[in-house]
Amino acid sequence: MYSLLMTILLILSVFIIIAVMMQPAKTDSAMSSLTGGAGDLFAKQKPRGFEAFMQKVTAVLLFLFFAVTIAMVYVSAH
Repeated sequence: MYSLLMTILLILSVFIIIAVMMQPAKTDSAMSSLTGGAGDLFAKQKPRGFEAFMQKVTAVLLFLFFAVTIAMVYVSAH
């Protein structure tokens, strides 16, 4: 059981890395680093399309990662 959970954990780790790398980059200009990003305070928009999908996929993968990790701790303790 432990080796099955470890395999699932490794696969989830690879998928999390891929999901994070596929998210669109949020590049800030040099001016926002000088002003602290105050100009972007009201420019925030909800993510749409691919960006929203990748955020949801990443959140689900992270939830599964922590659930499998907790299951591994339970299996190793008993």
